[in-house]
Amino acid sequence: MNTLFDKIWDSHAVTKQSDGPTQLYIDRLYCHEVTTPQAFEGLKERGIRCFRPEKIFCIPDHNTPTHDQDKQIADPVGREQVETLEKNAKEFGLTYFGMMNPRNGIIHVVGPERGLSLPGMTIVCGDSHTSTHGAVGAVAFGIGTSEVEMVMSSQCILQQKPKSMRINVEGTLGKGVTPKDVALYIMQQITTSGATGYFVEYAGSVVRNMSMEGRLTLCNLSIEMGARGGFVAPDETTFEYLKGREYAPKGAEWDKAVSYWRTLKSGDDAVFDREITFDAADVEPMITYGTNPGMGIGITKTIPTDATPKALEYMGFHAGEKMIGKKVDYVFLGACTNGRIEDFRAFASIAAGRHKADSITAWLVPGSWEVLKQIKAEGLDKILSEAGFEIRQPGCSACLAMNDDKILAGKYSVSTSNRNFEGRQGPGARTMLASPLTAAAAAVTGVVSDPRTLM
Repeated sequence: MNTLFDKIWDSHAVTKQSDGPTQLYIDRLYCHEVTTPQAFEGLKERGIRCFRPEKIFCIPDHNTPTHDQDKQIADPVGREQVETLEKNAKEFGLTYFGMMNPRNGIIHVVGPERGLSLPGMTIVCGDSHTSTHGAVGAVAFGIGTSEVEMVMSSQCILQQKPKSMRINVEGTLGKGVTPKDVALYIMQQITTSGATGYFVEYAGSVVRNMSMEGRLTLCNLSIEMGARGGFVAPDETTFEYLKGREYAPKGAEWDKAVSYWRTLKSGDDAVFDREITFDAADVEPMITYGTNPGMGIGITKTIPTDATPKALEYMGFHAGEKMIGKKVDYVFLGACTNGRIEDFRAFASIAAGRHKADSITAWLVPGSWEVLKQIKAEGLDKILSEAGFEIRQPGCSACLAMNDDKILAGKYSVSTSNRNFEGRQGPGARTMLASPLTAAAAAVTGVVSDPRTLM
C-alpha cells in the first residue's frame, strides 16, 4: 500500500464494491477511428450525449496513409472509418485533429506532446498501448469498445483494481543501449505474461535518468509484458517536458499543478505486491527472433536452444544461430513506441555519412506532424535524405497491417514498433523488434548488425 498507483486510483474512485469493481472517474478519453464507431452508435441508440465532451479528443491514426494525406484514402474500409470518426466528433461536439491538421499524429504521441496527458490523471483509449501516457505519471490503460461507450456516457468506468508491481533498473546503460532495449530485456526476463494482473511502476537510477521520450517508450511496452499499464513517478524531467505545452496549465495554475504533482510518488513505506530489480550492466542492444516481444536476445547472443519451434519455423530461423548477419528486407522507424524526435536523432546518428543499403526498403514515419516539424528544424531530413532515406507523413504505418505500409510475405523487417506477432506487419511478414539504433544499423548494412560497431 501507499504506492503512487494506490494514490491515483483511490483519488479517482467514485464508488467501490468490497468484492467487485471500482467505479473509476476518467480524466481523459482518447478516441481513434477503429474502436469508436460502435461506441458512438450505442450512444445514438440510447439517445444520449457525451457526459463531458471537453475531456474527449479524437484523432485518426491507424488507417492514416503515410503519403498523400491531402488526397482521399484509397482503401474504402479505412476511408469509411476515418470519415465516420470525423462525422461523430462533429455530431457530439468533440475536439477532432484530422489528417493534415498540425496537431494530428499517433494518439499516444500527440497526447503527451500537446500537454493533454498530465501527471495524476486517469487516461483511457480503445487501444492497448494507452499505457504510453503513464510516462507522465498518469494511470493510463487500454479499454474495449463497450467501455469507450461507458466513459463517453458517464466519464467513469467499472474496473477491478489491479495489483501493484515495481520494476527497478539500477546502474548505468552501456553504449548503444536504449530504453527500447531495456523494455525488451525486461520482457525477455519475465516473459510476456510476467506482469499479468499488475500495474507497473518503473523506478531506479536508469529510469530516473531517462529522458521523457525514453520513458514514453518504456511505458508503451508495458502491455507487452502482460501489465494493465505502466508509469513513472513525475519529477523535474516530467515538469520540464510539459511546461509551455499547448494544453498544460499556465501561469499560477502551472505553479499550483506542479506543487500537487510533486506529491505524486510512492511512500518510503510503500508495499508492492511484487518487486523486481535489474542491473543495467546486463542489458545490451536487443533484437527479437520469434513471434512475441518476449522472444528476444542480446544482439551478440545466439537463439536459445529451448526456443519455441513454431515461432522459429515461422521466422525461418534455427536454435543456436546468431542473429547478427541475418538478412533484412525492410526497416521501419516509427510507431507510438519509437516515432519521436529522439528516435529520429538516434537513427540519423548512424545514417549520417553512410548510405541506405540497396536491398533495403526503409519507412521512416514520424509519430506526429509536430515531430516532422522538429525533424526539419534540426536538419535531420537533409542528413537522412543524403543517406538515401525518405521521411513519410505521420501515422501508425507499418506497426500493423491496417494501411498501405505492409511488409510482403516471407520478407524480414527490423522494426521499432511493439509487436512481432505472426502477420502483424502483413500476412506472412517476419518482424524483428529493435531500437532505432539497431534499425539504422540494419538499414545501412542490409543485415542485422550491432549498432555499437557503427558508433
